[in-house]
Amino acid sequence: MEADGNICLEVKIEKRLKSFTLDVGFQTEGGCLGILGPSGCGKSMALKSIAGIVSPDRGRIAVRYGRGEQERILYDSSCKKNESPQRRRVGYLFQNYALFPNMSVEENIGIGVRGREKKIRVREMLERFRLGGLEKRYPGQLSGGQQQRVALARIMAYEPEVILLDEPFSAMDTHLKEKLRLELGEILKDYHGISILVTHDRDEAYQLCSNMLLMDQGQVIAGGNTKALFQNPVTCRAARFTGCKNISRIERTGERRIRALDWGNLELTTAEAVGDEITAVGIRAHDFEAVSGEEAEKWADCPEGNLIPVRNPSVSEMPFEWYVTLDHGLWWKTEKSIHVHSPEQVIPQWLRVPPSALILLTGEPE
Repeated sequence: MEADGNICLEVKIEKRLKSFTLDVGFQTEGGCLGILGPSGCGKSMALKSIAGIVSPDRGRIAVRYGRGEQERILYDSSCKKNESPQRRRVGYLFQNYALFPNMSVEENIGIGVRGREKKIRVREMLERFRLGGLEKRYPGQLSGGQQQRVALARIMAYEPEVILLDEPFSAMDTHLKEKLRLELGEILKDYHGISILVTHDRDEAYQLCSNMLLMDQGQVIAGGNTKALFQNPVTCRAARFTGCKNISRIERTGERRIRALDWGNLELTTAEAVGDEITAVGIRAHDFEAVSGEEAEKWADCPEGNLIPVRNPSVSEMPFEWYVTLDHGLWWKTEKSIHVHSPEQVIPQWLRVPPSALILLTGEPE
């Protein structure tokens, strides 16, 4: 991701961990960068290296300003520079917020602020984060949402250039999580520095992050604009990380025709030409269209019909969705009402996948 704005964070680091080597390189500016990956893949270690909590074995971390004429080096193994966490102007939001339990809200917020401006900054943060009236309370007397706002207010009080968010919603129930995601999204909109969110939740990354890195076993496997990456993940591995569960090896049968080898040799027409590098095809579970027998007759002679017969489906009921697995392994998600419990009227004779919904992929399906 190229960076040419007012402030840019450049990271290129290596650190040997127990089972793999963390080897991460990226640059980011403005907006929120998401780092998405499974637990234990090195995401949090990358954040701790940027914050200065741990030191990489080698590499470089720097903040660049303007068009790159000026920079501030946070870490550089080649010249043995390693700024302390206190000097980096990097705010780190831990999973449990790490508030001081024996300090009040206002004391927690002001802990990192020095000088005569302290009272003014604390008052500004109390107002900005809607914490008025809670100044004298202690963390144990606050709700989860209030604790998060106090932790963010503490970070913002000393005006960091970079904010690092380490799985900030991992321990919350679904209702509270969605509420706080919206609140955090509003806070980040008003923040003009760099923010990085580490998460294993793809919905979280999609909702909050304009750009994203996909990470596994210490390596970045894909990166780019979040919406573009979900729309076209390029590789089988990246498609899996973005939630695509239907992936099949293919055989090319024409310029825009393929045979899906893992779906009963299903013949499909694609929207784009199938290059020699394409090895697989993906379909997201929501991208199928239900088709009646009468509608199927209209599509039958159309090359772009992409009809799929629904035979002996396995159906699982969720509160607001049906999960339908077809006999050749394709998986379909379709909405339902909480008041409907019988799938008979919902399951069609046919499904159809529009050519534009087929994701052409490289690499080997796992």
